[in-house]
Amino acid sequence: MAKGKDLHTDLGLKEEDLLGMYRYMLLARYCDERQWALNRMGKAPFVVPVSGHEAAQVGSAWAFEKGKDVFCPYYRDMALVLVAGFTPKDIFLGLFGKKDDPSSGGRQMPAHWGSKERNIITGSSPIATQVLHAAGIAYSKKYKKADAVVGTWFGEGGTSEGDWHGAMNFAGIHKLPMVFFCENNQYAISVHESKQVAGSVHGRAQGYGFPGHLGDGNDILESYRLAKEAVDRARAGEGPSLIELRTYRHYSHTSDDDDRTYRSKEEVEEWKQKDPIPRFETYLRSVDLIDDAKIEAMREETKAEVTEGAKAAEEAEFPDPGTAADHVYGDLEVV
Repeated sequence: MAKGKDLHTDLGLKEEDLLGMYRYMLLARYCDERQWALNRMGKAPFVVPVSGHEAAQVGSAWAFEKGKDVFCPYYRDMALVLVAGFTPKDIFLGLFGKKDDPSSGGRQMPAHWGSKERNIITGSSPIATQVLHAAGIAYSKKYKKADAVVGTWFGEGGTSEGDWHGAMNFAGIHKLPMVFFCENNQYAISVHESKQVAGSVHGRAQGYGFPGHLGDGNDILESYRLAKEAVDRARAGEGPSLIELRTYRHYSHTSDDDDRTYRSKEEVEEWKQKDPIPRFETYLRSVDLIDDAKIEAMREETKAEVTEGAKAAEEAEFPDPGTAADHVYGDLEVV
């Protein structure tokens, strides 16, 4: 592959793409840091961190067409849904369970992303159920001859679920227009990959009749390249692909998890040295797109956007308790 200034241009990316990708990585990181702080203050009951996954999510999401394609994310996909159209305020409305939360109006747990307007399909807490939903939607798109590709994202732990294998098999049989993305951070909560995955995740695609690819999930351009090739393949009617993006989460699985019981401090620090954000900044410097002053300005701008979004969400209204049964029970006719 081309190096230096030719790398992003060979991928069809313009300078505005690179700056947009960088901005979304920063937004996700600062939203994450803010939600952790709110959790520690007792203002946010449950947090699912994204830090470390930004390149895998932004890079893969960038290959899809908003307004046309469909996103079926999992709970760690904050950076992905920001690319798909969420704002920081939307993120925090969900975190606080407020009335205007776009995912559920405050009815779901935080990080259960969903938005009809943005083609983001609401997920559930059970692992890998969104993958089955994605396969069904992709089958519908193919049946209707719609020009749309469905993407679905999950952790490597999800690949041990029967739902995941069922979706893979169905997609392979019907050559569905979809892409499976495994964000492999090497821990299914506390279970290491060595006790979770026999062989490799991407290697499993062969058994279902379509290609699987392995990529560096801390490299945003590689994540984009693999995603773009798979999306183009799906849109051309050539069927699904599985992409395994290897990365690492910087924090615990959730705010209810203590990762010190299964990961060493040295291991975490080693992976933090591979942080995808400084890595992308190095590339952006190499193509003379940003300098230290530009980096500082973009960081301050995105921090301010996150602070304003969190403040607006915290001040927003909670749902009316009288609506608690809406969309749960049918209207009962009293006899």
